[in-house]
Amino acid sequence: MLRVVFAGTPEFAAEHLRALLAHPQIDVVAAYTQPDRPAGRGKKLQPSAVKVLALEAGIPVEQPASLRTAEAQQQLAAYNADVMVVVAYGLILPEAVLDTPRYGCINVHGSLLPRWRGAAPIQRAIWAGDDYSGVAIMQMEAGLDTGPILASERLPIEATDTSASLYHKLAVLGPQALITSLLNLPELQAQAKPQDDQAATYAEKLSKAEAQLDWQQSAETLERWIRAFNPWPICWLVGADGAMIKVWQADIVAGQKSAIAGQILSVDKHGIVIQTTDAALRLLSLQPAGKKPMAVADFLNGRSDVFPLGQILSNERIS
Repeated sequence: MLRVVFAGTPEFAAEHLRALLAHPQIDVVAAYTQPDRPAGRGKKLQPSAVKVLALEAGIPVEQPASLRTAEAQQQLAAYNADVMVVVAYGLILPEAVLDTPRYGCINVHGSLLPRWRGAAPIQRAIWAGDDYSGVAIMQMEAGLDTGPILASERLPIEATDTSASLYHKLAVLGPQALITSLLNLPELQAQAKPQDDQAATYAEKLSKAEAQLDWQQSAETLERWIRAFNPWPICWLVGADGAMIKVWQADIVAGQKSAIAGQILSVDKHGIVIQTTDAALRLLSLQPAGKKPMAVADFLNGRSDVFPLGQILSNERIS
């Protein structure tokens, strides 16, 4: 029986914990997760998805603010784990922690390392137009996602994938790869492949400011942008009246060579067509401030003034 300490926070991590709990050869002896955070309109403290699942399973839950203290490191050592599995935990593991379990710490990362090291690999892969994504099982070391690769699995990024849909696909692929890796851990560690640092790219954390659409980009880039930022932080634009409108869905249509990037070419129930640097982007689903996402036809029933035909939308960046 392999003694495992699990560390993770969001639902993606909880899917991996669920798989570990169901396996007869794996004994999850503790779950580490980030401290409860305020959420919702009432800003009440909310437990993470990993904490909820661990408590349901009767597993001890640890929520240290840091793993750098002697107290936190002693507590971890007391669990006498063979390995620590880390999935979207959100805290840095110091060297003392990496060296505590018998087989060290392994991480499930949502990309084909060394491509897209960092916080937002799923979103960055879609935005960049990558053909494939996947998961990498990595032996953790002090660097950011720099450790040797134990195993990896890949899948194609479909033309309709959003970060939400790709996230769910990887949440199925990842647990399978993790279980296989754990059951063959000594052999995989002996054959681990160092990453090629020269091929590394970095997936920085997303920001709301970064979600503002730039009409000086191609239609293909903008369409990928919208899918990559769905369901968070959601791409947005500034309408003719200065209002910020979120864009949930769009597709690419033919533009007009004589039109200016950002110019509104047509407005009807089938979509709002806006010129880019090459083709045009047709907006299909929008969300005004304080409202829920809606089809363009419903949006235009009450806000047709936001997209006057022929108007050139502002491209001024708003921080």
